[in-house]
Amino acid sequence: MRFGLFIPQGWRHDLLGIDPSEQWGVMNSLAQRADAGAWESLWVYDHFHTVPVPSEEATHEAWTLMAAFAASTSRVRLGQMCTSMGYRNPAYLAKVAATVDIISGGRTEMGIGAGWYEHEWRAYGYGFPTAPERLAALREGVEIMHQAWTTGTATLDGKYFQVDGAIVRPLPLQEGGIPMWVAGGGEKVTLKIAAKYAKYTNFDGSPEGFEHKSEVLRGHCDDLGRDFSDITRSTNYNVVIADSKAEVQDRIAAIRARVLPYLGEERADAFVAEYDASPTVGTPEQVAEGLRSMEARGLAYSILYFPEAAYDQSGIELFERSVLPELA
Repeated sequence: MRFGLFIPQGWRHDLLGIDPSEQWGVMNSLAQRADAGAWESLWVYDHFHTVPVPSEEATHEAWTLMAAFAASTSRVRLGQMCTSMGYRNPAYLAKVAATVDIISGGRTEMGIGAGWYEHEWRAYGYGFPTAPERLAALREGVEIMHQAWTTGTATLDGKYFQVDGAIVRPLPLQEGGIPMWVAGGGEKVTLKIAAKYAKYTNFDGSPEGFEHKSEVLRGHCDDLGRDFSDITRSTNYNVVIADSKAEVQDRIAAIRARVLPYLGEERADAFVAEYDASPTVGTPEQVAEGLRSMEARGLAYSILYFPEAAYDQSGIELFERSVLPELA
């Protein structure tokens, strides 16, 4: 199994209490850890406002971080899970990503999706198109980026995007363009786009959901004449890991206490409740078994989020020491 590491950027209230002047240092130190270790990739989210509620707490912009990490690291691959197509013109986005690929020496990944955070969309003046409209825009945008990275220009007179000979030079360093991660499990549109363009997918990480989405993707690949095995399937997991079950619960309680003043009782409870169902919350043995179970279902790439990472890297260290070597 291959592994990526999410870098805390504030979106999930994961830089609370850290002065803004020190936040880049925290993020970059984790990027340096990933770069020096066994992680294949590091990741950030493409969001502008915190969740589960918008707040005035920090949320650092994804592609700015991509450029910074491209310059500050030397080995680890760089991704976003996932860029919202509606936030940037796709020809401009293709140009930005190509530049980041040049800076990084050919280490950029492109996570792309239709976007979902309504408050964020409206706050930034993007409106909030219907789901079918957002998905249709995703299809057009992916085609524009594919053209840009494979030919150096893009032309499309679409319903949502119009570009006429947009030049994207220099091309990304990676042959065939930047690898495309199509994120989302929409069965009629998103997974069909993935079947045509994606090198990677990213969708539901529950056992039943993963198996179902995989079969839908397989069907689209069959319809298009593409080899299903050409697409690497990934998912994202929250990780809270400790040597004992009691310590795991203590860690979750500490996470709840940290966000409680910002979210209130009900939202703080919901915030940590999602950890209970994650196969990567528990002792090293439990986490390894959970990942093996998903690997048997075809999961080949796990992107992991450690909610404590900005404050305490011991969970990452334990995972690196006890779980990663068994599965990588």
